Amino acid sequence: MNAPAERHPTRPSRRDAHTSGPPTSRLDDNDSGIDTTVLEQWLPSRLRSSRWLGWRLRALVVLALLGCLALFLLTRELAQQPRLDASWRGNEHGQLLLAASNEPALQPFVGHALLGIIGGDSQVAVLDALALQRSPRWLPGDAERARHHELHDQLERALSQGHVRFYFAEGGTAELQLQPRGSFRLGLMYWLLAGLALVLYLIAMVVVLVRPMLANALFALMALSQCGNLLFIAAAGVSELTLPRGYAGLEVHARMAFDLVTAAAIVHAACLHPRRLPGGPAIALLVWGLVGGLLTLDVRSALPQAWWWTQGIGAALGLSAIGLLSLSYRIEPHPYALVQRRFGIVTAGTWILLTAAIAAVGQTPGAQQGIATVGSMIWVVFLASLMLLVPFLAKSQQMLREFSLLAGVSTVATSLDLLFVTAFSFGQFTSITLSVFLSIGLYVSVRQWLLNHLRGTGMVTMERLFERLYRMAREVEAHPERASTSLLSLLRELFEPLEAAVAPKSTQHARASGDGSALTVPVPDLSRISGRADETLVLRYSQRGRRLFTREDARLADRIVEQLKRAVAFDQAVERGRSEERSRLAQDLHDDIGARLLTLMYQAQSPEQEDYIRHTLQDLKTLTRGLAVSSHRLSHAAAEWKADVQQRLQIANVVLDWHTQFDRDAELTVVQWSALTRVLRELVSNTIAHARATRVAISLQLADDRLELRVHDDGHGRNPQAWAHGLGLGGIRKRVKQLGGEVEWRELLPAGIECRVRFPNWSQSASA
Repeated sequence: MNAPAERHPTRPSRRDAHTSGPPTSRLDDNDSGIDTTVLEQWLPSRLRSSRWLGWRLRALVVLALLGCLALFLLTRELAQQPRLDASWRGNEHGQLLLAASNEPALQPFVGHALLGIIGGDSQVAVLDALALQRSPRWLPGDAERARHHELHDQLERALSQGHVRFYFAEGGTAELQLQPRGSFRLGLMYWLLAGLALVLYLIAMVVVLVRPMLANALFALMALSQCGNLLFIAAAGVSELTLPRGYAGLEVHARMAFDLVTAAAIVHAACLHPRRLPGGPAIALLVWGLVGGLLTLDVRSALPQAWWWTQGIGAALGLSAIGLLSLSYRIEPHPYALVQRRFGIVTAGTWILLTAAIAAVGQTPGAQQGIATVGSMIWVVFLASLMLLVPFLAKSQQMLREFSLLAGVSTVATSLDLLFVTAFSFGQFTSITLSVFLSIGLYVSVRQWLLNHLRGTGMVTMERLFERLYRMAREVEAHPERASTSLLSLLRELFEPLEAAVAPKSTQHARASGDGSALTVPVPDLSRISGRADETLVLRYSQRGRRLFTREDARLADRIVEQLKRAVAFDQAVERGRSEERSRLAQDLHDDIGARLLTLMYQAQSPEQEDYIRHTLQDLKTLTRGLAVSSHRLSHAAAEWKADVQQRLQIANVVLDWHTQFDRDAELTVVQWSALTRVLRELVSNTIAHARATRVAISLQLADDRLELRVHDDGHGRNPQAWAHGLGLGGIRKRVKQLGGEVEWRELLPAGIECRVRFPNWSQSASA
């Protein structure tokens, strides 16, 4: 009913819901499946549209004026009704007692039973406690409703004379000259209910005018029915004793029609939205035929026990709507169906409870009057408020949460109040007080559980979210083409959608669409940090179809994208600073230390010193070249490492076996290159200095993003578990751990030691 498009939705693939990796499917511009809500299309783009500023705006203005005019005429009619400034109550004998009055003529009779009223031309009204019943719609018995109608018809004729005489028990009489009530004495409750009815009417007209279609027409029909109920309740609450002219005869049939039409429209809408159900047209036709037949019989007074028929059919249709929404959710897990089903369960439950309570106290007029007045008003206001929220359900989860909690507390309080009155015969004040206190206590005790249930319990914690953002920024900085895949992976973990895909669209901000079933998130080009979105992520069915996407979700997604852009920009700025600093250090080492070593080499006293300084210069050259270059090819680095190791081992008379095998020529960052260079140099140095080996075998392999370095010799080393880890071995462990790897030494037979360095996720070590 949230302005759904009248179409058969294309069922997208659900393989993303059952796989751990990100989806690879992409949506083109004409097959994204993204729908928009009524108010999303209306505000503000519709206001800027010349088409909207045409006949729709004029029609809305006319309809708004008609609604205001109808409310004005009703208010004017009620203001002209005779005012009787007195309050009344019934006693256990069914008599009507004067409880209080500001009229001097009536004050002496406070607490006395009123027998009847005689108008100026001998119009007589014989009264009892049944006159206090505000709504004949909620009188179960046909005879009781007929007597209520006759009683208020007599009272209306008597009071219309202006000059009336009140007859009390024990022979007391009082004469009054009645005056019109006036608009300012209609009471606060009248204006609140009338205002709610007007707002609901305007919302219904907006929904229909924005997109004229069957589903929106059904929503408008339900909303208008509840407007009628609200206005009837408002008019009946103006006075405790009297009802407006013609009210008693019209209210029964009208409100019965409003309730049955609302129930039928709900069932019809459940057949259409959020998806069309198989056999939906036949079900809708059957329901409307049943309701039409009942209303026809009721208007012709040919429907005995009409109240029971209305309540039974209303309950059956409510349960049918819940079943249809469950079927819709089973076919396609659209969260809107789940939300509507929850409200349907509360609404149908309240309807059934109210019916049972009124039926249970049918022989107690005072209790029946209180339950019918308070219970029916709570139910109508709840349903009207739900109608107001329907177009906004996908837009404000905060409103939905608070309304759900309020509705739950109100329902519990009403249920307890009815239970105390019917089962324990508590007084009105005692019953309401106990109900309110117990409901508040229950609400406080389960509030956190309710909030978690409404929000969803699978949300990523903020600590984990920031950790993921940090790692994602490093990955995107190294591989900008993976931005959409990485962001989609994070959003899948955050929102747990059933379906997710990448669409080649351009948008600026995240937004909830498709009645809250979908969330679109822009993916900017993070290689330039320009803010322009080249792709859009489309997530459907949040929390595995258990809740709607909302504006809060869209704002959170926008903040995630913004923080990701900032993190990437920050890392790029830091990397530029590091690169500049490395280049400066390399230049200083080359110009200063290199020049000094070259001078020492020319001044060497022996060939051994000259060779040692020449090797030191070569090492310095390798170091400065590595610092000056931001990245290295693995194959080039391996060649440099082999030349350096081979030169050092030749001097020590050690034979080198060098073996490399790569499934791809990976790019090494400065951090990776520096760590591997120092680890390899330290391992070779230990072999030369301590092992007294004659042969060293070095193997370097990269396969499936797993890098492994092996160095083993045939020296005299034994029992590596007993070695003292000083600066050398400790430095190796530290550097390997920083890159997310592990290192292991083990003894070989018959002689030698092997060191194995493994990096299971080599590409991720670049962000370490």
